[in-house]
This record gives sequence, structure tokens and C-alpha cells, in this order.
Amino acid sequence: MSHHFLRELSNLNQDLLGLGGLVEEQVRHALKAVNDNDIELAQTVIDTDSKIDDLEVQIEEECLKILALHQPVARDLRYIVAVLKINNDLERIGDLAVNISKRARLFDKEPGFEIPDNFERMAELTLRLLKKILDALVRYDLNAAKEVCVEDDPIDELNAEIYQHVKHTINTETPYRKSLIHLLTVSRHLERIGDHVTNIAEDIVYMMEGTIVRHGGVDAPE
Repeated sequence: MSHHFLRELSNLNQDLLGLGGLVEEQVRHALKAVNDNDIELAQTVIDTDSKIDDLEVQIEEECLKILALHQPVARDLRYIVAVLKINNDLERIGDLAVNISKRARLFDKEPGFEIPDNFERMAELTLRLLKKILDALVRYDLNAAKEVCVEDDPIDELNAEIYQHVKHTINTETPYRKSLIHLLTVSRHLERIGDHVTNIAEDIVYMMEGTIVRHGGVDAPE
């Protein structure tokens, strides 16, 4: 491999990790805006989304340039393909953080609304899995990626719990119907973030092993 090719791969990796760090920060800020009813922070997340979009386009262009100029094979080719897919999933997570922030601005319409405990658990778990998969990407940690592949179910279960909570509560004499709908929407966005995190985990497995696991699943390491 040429020195130029290695440098381009290194730059691509740094850009991808930079995008991952920014996306993680966006999700954290979006959830903090929901929890703290912080309208200014929510707007900051919305305003920052264009930076994520620009990075996503830049990384895609870098990948296409490497494919055209160097025609990588074997593991290098798998790496570029995986980066293209991870790049897309990270951009989608960024979009979901924006959607959460837009809902966070609406919670202010009904002061006094309290976030239920199962939502806070769901938010914490989603953030933990997002951080875990980004750390796995930094370290090329195959075992951690395989663990994340099978750790998404609790997020789905908490989403179902929140749906049942909203369904039950909204039929009572609650003054917080609109906030309950916003909460349910945010819960669904978190569930989708969990799906994208799982996609990234599966792409890391493909990158390192050449195994496609997205349909059949993957067993967690012993």
C-alpha cells in the first residue's frame, strides 16, 4: 500500500470518529434539553445539525474518491464499505437528535409535566449503547460490537412500556395530553437511535470479520 493511500485512510478514520463524537454530543444535549426543559440547548442542537450534514457529505466524498483512485480490495474494501454505511447511520442519529430537540421545545407549553422513570432509563441506556459502539469503533473492538448487537432489546421493551403508560394516562383527566404525545414521540426516536446503533455494531463486525450478521443476528461473546 502506498503512503498516500494510508494517509487517506487515516484521514477518513479521523473524520468518521469526529462525526461520531459530534453526534454523541448532539444526542446528549437533546436529552438534556428534554430533561431540563432547556429551550436554548434544544435550539443549539437544531442549529448544529448542518455541521453534521456537511461532515456526512465530506466523508462520503472521501470514500468515493478512495474507491475510484485506489480500488482497494479485501479488508480495505470492507472498511470503506462499512464507513459509508456507518456514516449514513450517524447522520440519521443526528437527525433524530434534532427531532428530539424540536419536541423538547414543546414540553415548555405545559409546565409541571414530569418525565417518567422508565423514559429516563431508556435515555440512559440509549446513550450508554451509543457511547459503547463509538468506543468500539475507536478501538476496533469486535467483542464490544458483538455485545451491542444483542443489547438493543431493553430499549425496545422500554419503548413499549412508555407507549402503554401514555395510552393509559392519556385517557384519564390529565392536563398533560400534549406533553404525553411529545414524550411518546421522543421515545420512538430513541428506539430508532437504538436501531441505528445496532446497524453500526453489525457494520463493525462486517468490517473486521467479513461476516454479514444483520438478518441472522450475532451471538454475544462468551
